[in-house]
Amino acid sequence: MKDYFKHHPWHIIEEGFNPHYNKIAESVFSIGNGRMGQRANFEEAYSGETLQGSYVAGVYYPDKTRVGWWKNGYPEYFAKVLNAPTWISVHVTIENQKLDLATCKVEAFRRVLDMKTGLLSRSFVATLPDGKRLKVNAQRFCSMAKGEVGAIRYAITPLNFSSKATLSLFIDADVKNTDSNYDEKFWTEVYKHAEEGECLVTAETKKTFFHVCSGMRYFIEEEGKEVKGRINTELREKFAGNVIQVDLNEGKELIVYKYAAILSSENHPKEKLVEHCQQILQNLQQTGFERLLTGHAAVWEHKWNECDITINGDVAAQQGIRFNIFQLTQTYTGEDQRLNIGPKGFTGEKYGGSTYWDTEAYCLPFYLGTAEQKVARNLLVYRYKHLQKAIENAQKLGFKDGAALYPMVTMNGEECHNEWEITFEEIHRNGAIAYAIYDYIRYTGDEDYLVEFGLEVLIGISRFWAQRVNWSDDKQKYVMLGVTGPNEYENNVNNNWYTNYMATWTLSYTKESLAYVKSKDSKAWKAIISKVSFSEEELAQWDSIVDQMYFPEDAKRGVFLQQDGFLDKELLPVSQLSKEDRPLNQKWSWDRILRSCFIKQADVLQGLYFFEERFDKEMIKRNFDFYEPMTVHESSLSPCVHSILAAKLGYEEKAYEMYLRTARLDLDDYNNDTEDGCHITSMAGTWLSIIKGFGGMRVRDGQLHLHPFIPAQWNSYSFKIRFRNSVIKVQVEKAKTTVTLDSGDPLNVSINDFLTSVH
Repeated sequence: MKDYFKHHPWHIIEEGFNPHYNKIAESVFSIGNGRMGQRANFEEAYSGETLQGSYVAGVYYPDKTRVGWWKNGYPEYFAKVLNAPTWISVHVTIENQKLDLATCKVEAFRRVLDMKTGLLSRSFVATLPDGKRLKVNAQRFCSMAKGEVGAIRYAITPLNFSSKATLSLFIDADVKNTDSNYDEKFWTEVYKHAEEGECLVTAETKKTFFHVCSGMRYFIEEEGKEVKGRINTELREKFAGNVIQVDLNEGKELIVYKYAAILSSENHPKEKLVEHCQQILQNLQQTGFERLLTGHAAVWEHKWNECDITINGDVAAQQGIRFNIFQLTQTYTGEDQRLNIGPKGFTGEKYGGSTYWDTEAYCLPFYLGTAEQKVARNLLVYRYKHLQKAIENAQKLGFKDGAALYPMVTMNGEECHNEWEITFEEIHRNGAIAYAIYDYIRYTGDEDYLVEFGLEVLIGISRFWAQRVNWSDDKQKYVMLGVTGPNEYENNVNNNWYTNYMATWTLSYTKESLAYVKSKDSKAWKAIISKVSFSEEELAQWDSIVDQMYFPEDAKRGVFLQQDGFLDKELLPVSQLSKEDRPLNQKWSWDRILRSCFIKQADVLQGLYFFEERFDKEMIKRNFDFYEPMTVHESSLSPCVHSILAAKLGYEEKAYEMYLRTARLDLDDYNNDTEDGCHITSMAGTWLSIIKGFGGMRVRDGQLHLHPFIPAQWNSYSFKIRFRNSVIKVQVEKAKTTVTLDSGDPLNVSINDFLTSVH
């Protein structure tokens, strides 16, 4: 599916209704506000193929791991992002005929997501089986100004008839996850209430006992006057609704305003949920749709002023970057240290969990450059608060003495991912968390973070690495066996270069951090050393590992080897694959994939991206030229790293190709999986591709460096960067680059190796 959505700099546009693409559109048009989110399901009933999805941040269910075999240390559950109670429904029935786009004739269908204001609009003309034609205009948003609030304006115009109609407005908690084991439902009823004009349902999650209270109020008008039809309340299990009889008059627009409040026990006392929900609903109805929308749009205006990127001359690229920024911004606001960035955000339930290594490796730089410092700091504090759980995760596998293994997937710090080769072999995520601490401090200068939180985390991770390696008498080196690197198309390999490199780098950085904290605050250092029972003898072991770690390489080609035995594979370029073979993960057996040379995402190149200042340009070039032709980019995390490295190497066309792939990954459904939800965490890679790729932004010695170039397809582009106490605007044109101070303190910026004062 390519170019299904129309290109526009600020809008995502769907023209014409294609039911085969409906689930893809539901993902792409999803909306949220950091506290809650909603897939773009229709307000009216729909009997066609759909993935119902409402989500509440931080609420999950520990579904029992379902496997045919079991091993010691295996996680007992897989954390499910829960499909939450439905609040959007406005079902319409006319003379016993349901308005259902799967059974009606649909004309003039148009759906628009206005990313500038965060408003989702939809319009269509439907012909019912008996020939009645009606026009619908629907708008909705999840308020960025009020994080527990959603609002809908649903307008119905009968075009060739006048008739009685029934409107059913309700809250329904009788929902289930698509991926639930044995179709189990995860919600139980706590409370329900329905009266004229208002409905509430409080539901509780099994096992985790979260409470979510979902409530709605509504107002109906025609030609500016309130419509009061005959109302019946409807109560059944986990369901509360109003059924309203109204008159539809030919040519006259009947408007339903529906206001929803979705509150969870994460933010309110359970005994106060209903009371607080009713208070919010009353306030919403008094405020009204237009004023709520104005407040919501004002927040988006402020957000875009901070993080917008403009591209002139390439609408597809412009739409792509704004779509990615939009989804990232509405997924995570940084206000709550308990929350993180799920791989699907509020757009789908696949993968489960709220936190992957994606956050540290890809998302953190986006928030460093576009938001207040506390936002990125909160992402790191989230991991610090899970340190004890990371230690417990390691203990389950036989590690000891405070060694910490952060989870591959988690909701509360406990490992809950159920693929062994990923969960307990893809241990490089430990290194990404250590690198994020380094990256944050390098960017912000906030070295106090080491004293307050960072050093403890680094010690725990380093202890894990020190115990995970073993001495090889054969090689007379330390080795690391049985791992999975970032390339998940190779499992249970020995001496993955990237993992070994991250391990030794972490040990060295932790040693430096210990020395720094000791010199800066000896009292704090002593307290930390005492708390974690650290011994100076550990440093000697770390030094030995750093000095004697084994790194596989091919001296003939001058490249680092992804793992021992990589050269035993038949080395083929992706260009020799047929279209029928792609994507491999949907067309090939897993056995065939594992034996092939084809690479899912950056692996060796991931390390060269993180530590490029440690390698000369020729070394990076040799490795890029060797590995990129074998890379199928079937991970959403892959194109951005390749785009950044290609830009550094002067491969401008490849940099642009990879940028467009990451920017439009979901919009153009590159990997045939957008219907499950958008790839939220990888969207930060789109931002990185422009800022670090085309803009050449780096931080060295506490100073911002830029080496910009402009893709041939663009006339110009501009972006803002928040750095330390300043925000600068960078304008890149064919003939020149201009850097101006947008706010904050003056600073020096290196542009193409020339130091410039920006004030």
